[in-house]
Amino acid sequence: MNRTEFVTITTIILFGVFVLGWFASWLIGRLTRPSQADLADIQDKLRQVERERDKAIALLTERETRLSTTQAELDSAIEGLRESRTEIEELRDYIERRLSRR
Repeated sequence: MNRTEFVTITTIILFGVFVLGWFASWLIGRLTRPSQADLADIQDKLRQVERERDKAIALLTERETRLSTTQAELDSAIEGLRESRTEIEELRDYIERRLSRR
């Protein structure tokens, strides 16, 4: 076997290995790549999840608004009770003074 035959055989072997590697890569990619139907299904699920997320955000915003309204009403009621207690104490003091003068 002379040098030219060796180079030719080596070139053919390397080219064969390259073609085999390329084919294996193509085959693996083809088998693991999701199909268009799978991608469409994933997109549909993604849209559904986004709609649910938007609904949850809207619900959360509504509940936060209700909570702030309820908190404002509670604060107002507590302030009214404080004023009523103060007024009751003033009236009790007034009644006690009027009764003690008799």
